[in-house]
Amino acid sequence: MDTLRRLTDQIRTDGFIFVRAPDMRALMEQAGPLTGWVEFAASWDDLGPDTYMADGGRYRKRRHAVFAVSPGGVIRQPAQPHYQSRDYNALNGGIERWFEPVAEQIGAGPAMTTILTFCQSLFGMLNPAHAWHVEVHQFRIEARRGAEGRPTPEGMHRDGVDYVLVLLVNRVNIASGMTSVHDLAGKELGHFTLTAPFDAALVDDARVMHGVTPVEPLDPAEPGFRDVLVVTFRVG
Repeated sequence: MDTLRRLTDQIRTDGFIFVRAPDMRALMEQAGPLTGWVEFAASWDDLGPDTYMADGGRYRKRRHAVFAVSPGGVIRQPAQPHYQSRDYNALNGGIERWFEPVAEQIGAGPAMTTILTFCQSLFGMLNPAHAWHVEVHQFRIEARRGAEGRPTPEGMHRDGVDYVLVLLVNRVNIASGMTSVHDLAGKELGHFTLTAPFDAALVDDARVMHGVTPVEPLDPAEPGFRDVLVVTFRVG
């Protein structure tokens, strides 16, 4: 609890925090087991293409799921579209976007349940909401010779929720991908790069914007990819 309090204190002060992998994994394991993490991470190999990219890019794959999270537990909801207004996503917003669902065994598995339980504990200390509307996004950003991948093609942005977790799951043959966080006036507050599985960013979405620089393959002869889990919490 003391560690969670330190995290929430920093989020209250700065609007975000970058947590390195060993600390994040230890915190999550206090919330529950991460059994089956290998299978959880391997599920990123089975994502469908994001066909809504207004920039014409085919570098992003994803799956999506919606959960209701409360002190009573984590309950998956029926499939729903992902919607952002153009105020938050000028590139791809303004329409309902239907993505392939997170696989049932992944959404119901211990790793996902633990991640969402951890988020509920942390974000609940920032806002003691009884119930949360939670969206989960599995993202793979691919990069090849002459074709960079863009983790945030919409640029510096907010997601239009209350809080966000960005958790690195895997990173293979990838250079760059630096995350920067800015206040709402555009002043940079900090930057970091998610490089190891479990490296994480936790963001107060009402107070700051975030963005990630494009990625490219370290070895141009081989493809590269960056896998992240993005979890958004909105008072439900």
